[in-house]
Amino acid sequence: MIFRCLFFIFVFVPLMIVIIPLQALIVALKLPFWDVLPRLFHRVGCIFLGLRVTVIGKPASGRPTLLVSNHISWTDIVAIGSVAPVTFVAKREVGDWPFVGMMANLQKTIYVDRTRRSGTGRTAEAMGKHMADGNTVILFAEGKSDIGTHVLPFRSALVGAAQHAMQAAGAEEVNIQPLTIAYTRLQGLPISRNERSLVAWIKSKSVKQNIRDILGGPVKDVTIAFGTPQVLSAGADRKAITKAAENDVRAMLVALNRTGKPPVASKQV
Repeated sequence: MIFRCLFFIFVFVPLMIVIIPLQALIVALKLPFWDVLPRLFHRVGCIFLGLRVTVIGKPASGRPTLLVSNHISWTDIVAIGSVAPVTFVAKREVGDWPFVGMMANLQKTIYVDRTRRSGTGRTAEAMGKHMADGNTVILFAEGKSDIGTHVLPFRSALVGAAQHAMQAAGAEEVNIQPLTIAYTRLQGLPISRNERSLVAWIKSKSVKQNIRDILGGPVKDVTIAFGTPQVLSAGADRKAITKAAENDVRAMLVALNRTGKPPVASKQV
């Protein structure tokens, strides 16, 4: 904890003082390398939070890509952001949170308003435009975080809406690529089911308690696994493709939790 306090004061804070105004300028000028500073910020954030990230596979290329992922903790964002240039989709309330909202805006986060029927359409339009510009968008497809032992059903509404938005933006096809995040070890030892509450953001725990557990806890080994993408075209069945991605993420999560390795039959990009 002492190391993290010193690291925060002498490394993290000075870094934020420098990169926040720079990133604000880059975003305001719409410069193409807007993702460079956020990735640096997340990599330093991994050191501060005690996250050791292992990557399996890589993001798809060649066409616009929508990553669909499971979700365990707010630290998922830091871990994923440290290894891939992505834009996150988050609930609208995140944009109103002090400091967090500002940082999310600087990474071009796309917000979805779940309280309005029209919210999905506007979010999909923003996703489609962002991907059509050559950027990768990541969607936590379960709709909420979970303890990290299993995968909740993926929601296909935003995937389908993004499909139509992509066509409207001028792109005929988009990659739907499964992404799995798994927390496998604490301080080098396999993580138990009870210890997962030290990482996962669950309803029974307040935000303050969760942050306290993360900052005061041991080093956490995190695996980010990119699965095999499927092409979502105009006539494709978005529900079937979303379900296939869900099954891929589930199989990968189970394997990583059990052995720390991907399934033998899994194909990587």
